Amino acid sequence: MYTKINQAYQYIHKIYPYPIDIAIILGSGLGPLAQEIKVEQTIPYQDIPSFPLSTVKGHEGQLTIGKIHQKTVIAMQGRFHYYEGYDMSDITLPIRVFSKLGIEKLILTNACGGIRDDLNPGDIVCISDQISLFCPSPLRGPNLDEFGPRFKDMTEIYNSQSQKLLHEIAQKQKINLKDGIYCFFQGPMFESPAEIQAIKALGGDLAGMSTVGEAIVARHCGMNTLGISLVTNKAAGLSNNELSHQEVIDTAKKAEDKLVKLIKELIKNW
Repeated sequence: MYTKINQAYQYIHKIYPYPIDIAIILGSGLGPLAQEIKVEQTIPYQDIPSFPLSTVKGHEGQLTIGKIHQKTVIAMQGRFHYYEGYDMSDITLPIRVFSKLGIEKLILTNACGGIRDDLNPGDIVCISDQISLFCPSPLRGPNLDEFGPRFKDMTEIYNSQSQKLLHEIAQKQKINLKDGIYCFFQGPMFESPAEIQAIKALGGDLAGMSTVGEAIVARHCGMNTLGISLVTNKAAGLSNNELSHQEVIDTAKKAEDKLVKLIKELIKNW
């Protein structure tokens, strides 16, 4: 694993050897945020040694590095998922690489299904915590001591002060920002109504197929992590609509202006 991390790190660092303030992972349909970056460098995933490739519609498959409000950001336009056939160690490889690049702040975004009754398509949610019961542990196997301890505390996976700042920004921008607990499902099939009811009983508010493994590894690395979900549909059994990935893309497009505005202001003040 160290070999993969180092190969990717060395390639990116050679192309862009300057400090980077914030890393952003863009979820399904949220790629347009990268258009707000004053681009200094673009690196296709296929050019990076040991980097997986994104195979999902709505995921561009490249790193974009540049400026937003004088902050240097690196954005993943497209992430990797367990359902694509990747192991968790490969899915979370970019987080290790970001940490090795010296990046201390991470924004994870995703498109997800709303479980809690008040969560509707188009809502933006600050992730307060997560349920990883269905997620294979990305820390399984020999511990990577360079990044963190064998048994890492997960009390505050998502930084509480960063959540507070996000809410303050949303209030100033008159954006309705909710809080929620995100639950991982392996996919690629959408969840069954019974599974959604089970997670609802456990306290889960959001259902998705990403983010959780990345957040665990970021916590292991000691990164300041913030999670933002865009609700693109009611979860299975909670509406009369049949779930589809196209619905995810369409809803994300409608809400992207608010989300872009929120994240840009966060970067400026973070």
